[in-house]
Amino acid sequence: MSEATIENGCARVAGGEWLMGLSQPAAVRGAVQVKGLRGLFVPDRACVRAVTAAADCWCAVQERPFLTRFDALPDEPLALVSGKLLVAPLAARKGARSVKLVPFSFSRSMPVTEFQKGWAVSATRSRVARVALEDGETLAVRPDAVVAWTGKDPSGFCPKLSLLDMLLPRGPQNLTYTFHGPSTVWFEGAASARPRRRGAQRIW
Repeated sequence: MSEATIENGCARVAGGEWLMGLSQPAAVRGAVQVKGLRGLFVPDRACVRAVTAAADCWCAVQERPFLTRFDALPDEPLALVSGKLLVAPLAARKGARSVKLVPFSFSRSMPVTEFQKGWAVSATRSRVARVALEDGETLAVRPDAVVAWTGKDPSGFCPKLSLLDMLLPRGPQNLTYTFHGPSTVWFEGAASARPRRRGAQRIW
């Protein structure tokens, strides 16, 4: 399976069939064909594209300059947040699913692309940290910080969840994903919290 070369903030791949994030490739030598994924239920359809290139492609995202390569083992699928995928071999994509953001609610979910027997490169806003969990251990991660994991899907947790939190698109506060070992979790820095409009100070 073809490899990716990470240099100068770009992931360069040779001609072939690739799974890439939106607005990719950033540059390409020769002809390229970009298509959406087909199927009845494709949760990552809005986040990734199937790309067929005749020659070298360079993949990069301006606002997400940190690139990380993940290797998927033959016997343990790798789950990668679809919106943070940069490039991967199309043949390595095993499938996709939606992971709920709010417990017991189908209104909010996070598209995840699953890889096996291959690799994938992510593009994130900050550097990626890796934590290995032993059996019985747990790790809580903010939703916007999750990048990838192996093992069981995380469960959503909120200290206080009301009916409105499950119905309104704003989502609940202090929501985290809880990962249970044995698993490996990769995450980046969380986005800065924005002050509430009511409590924000006005600057003249």
